[in-house]
Amino acid sequence: MTAMLVYMTTGEREEARTIGQALVQERLAACVNMIEPMTSIYRWEGKIQEDKEVVLLAKTTSEQLADLIEKVKSLHSYACPCIVAVPIQGGNPAFLQWIAVETAPDG
Repeated sequence: MTAMLVYMTTGEREEARTIGQALVQERLAACVNMIEPMTSIYRWEGKIQEDKEVVLLAKTTSEQLADLIEKVKSLHSYACPCIVAVPIQGGNPAFLQWIAVETAPDG
């Protein structure tokens, strides 16, 4: 089991809340933090854009990652949502174990 931190963005608070609650409810993430407001500057379809967004940080495992990505894509309004995962290389062992327990399919 590898603990993972998944960075995502949404355009609206309620969409972020819906995604976060679904991920925790379905044990695809042990915890999801919502951080707002955040300003994103990016190029989309050939134009520079600047928008307010909400950041989601999900704590999950490598075993749940593919299902988490699919769930986020199914609930997200963006055509190409930002979903980026990085392995957690270290941390509080008790916290990392908690992630594993809370994302176990049999809970």
